[in-house]
Amino acid sequence: IASSSLATEWVKGKTVDEALQIKNTDIVKELSLPPVKIHCSVLAEDAIRAAIHDWKKKRETAKPETVEARS
Repeated sequence: IASSSLATEWVKGKTVDEALQIKNTDIVKELSLPPVKIHCSVLAEDAIRAAIHDWKKKRETAKPETVEARS
């Protein structure tokens, strides 16, 4: 929970590109995670990437198609 909580706090107020720069190693370092908990930081990084991918995909499908004017 701590890894995901930290990741969500770090994402707030960042651009998409900045959010993609968050790495699990940064989370490990910040929380001083022991080796047996490193997988939690990997899940947090993966969740950020998956959420951004999903957001981009939904944004692309929501774009209205252009309609050529007919005379």
